Amino acid sequence: MTSIISKMVLTAGPRAMLARRSLQAAPIVASQAAHARRAFHQTQNLRQARIPSLPEFSLQDRVIVVSGAARGLGLTQAEALLEAGAVVHAIDRLPEPDKDSDFARVAKRATDELNSRLVYHRVDVREQAALGEIIGGIAEKEGGINGLIAAAGIQQETPALEYTAEDADRMLSVNVTGAFMTAQAVAREMVKRKQKGSLVMIASMSGTVANRGLICPAYNASKAAVIQLGRNLASEWGEHGIRVNTISPGYIVTAMTAGLFEAFPERRTSWPDANMLKRLSYPEEYRGAAVFLLSDASSFMTGADLRIDGGHCAW
Repeated sequence: MTSIISKMVLTAGPRAMLARRSLQAAPIVASQAAHARRAFHQTQNLRQARIPSLPEFSLQDRVIVVSGAARGLGLTQAEALLEAGAVVHAIDRLPEPDKDSDFARVAKRATDELNSRLVYHRVDVREQAALGEIIGGIAEKEGGINGLIAAAGIQQETPALEYTAEDADRMLSVNVTGAFMTAQAVAREMVKRKQKGSLVMIASMSGTVANRGLICPAYNASKAAVIQLGRNLASEWGEHGIRVNTISPGYIVTAMTAGLFEAFPERRTSWPDANMLKRLSYPEEYRGAAVFLLSDASSFMTGADLRIDGGHCAW
């Protein structure tokens, strides 16, 4: 995904030299929030309305693991899975969210309103042994695992001439190896129990194109690797009834994106202008894709990349 959660950004200096500096997240301005509510086509009202649903989109009684689910896109997708009927186990390297967090709100809603559960597990996806132990414990307790969203990832904006080996290794170890090991741990449990399932890995449109005006060489390479990894895992695990697909989001509005707009006002218009819909996306706009790929609605879909970028890559 291209959600722009970078710890480094570029600033122009004398003679147009590029330097790195830290950037603090800024809250999304009121006008953006209002636009977000309009863009979701009154999603909240639709959730409350009694609208007949297609049974193949149901995730009733399925057990889904979501990595990177403490906040952001991972948590938004976890809530969508809960609404579709799934039990969700969230894994993240962050400390367990406190009672006032968005995670706590979703967990409470799962129990009080949705007759389901959202369970938190703290683990770094780079730690293969610890990750395997947690995934194995989930499968043992629940009687198996039906699906995965591998959403854990990091971002860094740094010129290629200034990148360190340490930073590059960290980017690839989280975004590629971490996604691989998470998918492997879940697939092992499925194969062991002879259970079919669906795995979804979050890639990015940046795995297909180089972003104009956004210098993220290692990040973009990592997301291209995730797309190719998805194809290869699909080819290996299809015989076990395990489907593997990727989602490639475009630019997503986050608090950090708003901060980038303060540092680089030109991006406020250049980014929306780069796609066919002339706007940025919001985390809620990827809810349906997650449910689709994990449900029987996509039962004949594997080895595919679902790019949702407002037409950015279609010019």
